Formats: sequence, C-alpha cells, structure tokens
Amino acid sequence: MFVTPAYAQDVGGAAGALGSFLPLILIFAIMYFLLIRPQQKKVKEHRAMVEALRRGDRVVTQGGLIGKVTKVRDDNELEVEIATGVNVTVVRSTIAQVLSKTEPAT
Repeated sequence: MFVTPAYAQDVGGAAGALGSFLPLILIFAIMYFLLIRPQQKKVKEHRAMVEALRRGDRVVTQGGLIGKVTKVRDDNELEVEIATGVNVTVVRSTIAQVLSKTEPAT
C-alpha cells in the first residue's frame, strides 16, 4: 500500500553521454578563445620585442626604470644606462616596453 513501484530509468546511450559532456566542451572552448589564445599571442609578441633589442634603444623595465641600452652582453643580459654614468645589468625578459628604437647601422 505505501510502497510505490520503482520505474527503471532509460539508458541514454551515446547521445546521453555526449549531452552531458557538451557543456564542459563548450566551457573549455570559450576559455581557450577568450583567455589562453590571447595570452599566448601576447607572450609571443613580447618575446619578439625582447629579441629585437639592440644598443641605443630606450626601454622601460618591469620595475619602472627608464633607460638606454648601452651593451648587449649575451643572450640573457643587457646593460642599461638609467642615469649619466649609472649602468645596471638587467635580464632581457624584464624589459616591459621599448620607448624608441634605433635605426640599424648601414
């Protein structure tokens, strides 16, 4: 009397599995196109900018120091003049922005 009959659920098969994963797939696609891809593009542009640095360029470091590149020491280091007679060595990847580029020597 108080017991109701139990009804078996229909197994959805492949369509049910795809329907349950579809929101996750859409969320990942949205995250890729809105967050991951633009960040990869920005990193690629920064890497190209840093690799193109040469003597005479005015740069801004991530610490906010503005200076002029006086020497390219090796693949990873630059010597930057931040004031007259004051040279500091900085890691190439800490350059945030190039203010002015010098023309290459002919």
